[in-house]
Amino acid sequence: MEEYWNPMVPELSVSNFEESLNFYQNLLGFKIRNQRSNPDFAYLENEKAQIMLEQIHDTGWVTGELEYPLGRGVNFQIELTDISPILERLNAANVVLYREPNENWYDEGNVLSGQREFLVQDPDGYLLRFTQYLGEKPQVLY
Repeated sequence: MEEYWNPMVPELSVSNFEESLNFYQNLLGFKIRNQRSNPDFAYLENEKAQIMLEQIHDTGWVTGELEYPLGRGVNFQIELTDISPILERLNAANVVLYREPNENWYDEGNVLSGQREFLVQDPDGYLLRFTQYLGEKPQVLY
């Protein structure tokens, strides 16, 4: 796969860097692309999805109180080729999903675009929506 940097990559402030890194690597299947310390930081990727984790510290850009769940009001959609391996690892680790896997078809005008998806919160409560593209089907209009 050709190496690239996405033009927009969320950076999540985390309360326990090691716990979060373990969750993202071992359960969600992300690989470390770049890592540094002081403060602890990792740039992660899974297929084409990229995300950064950084230990909470005095950055000067914390805009409000950081209390669980972090990231309220946003979910991060992460599209992968197959979400089944992640589901299997989460189930084996007894992680409770925020929303169980389901199939959704979204109206795009003349067609419906389908995806299989589930939602899970990371250790700090950030909401992650993992999706798997199912293709398109004609829009049935009555």
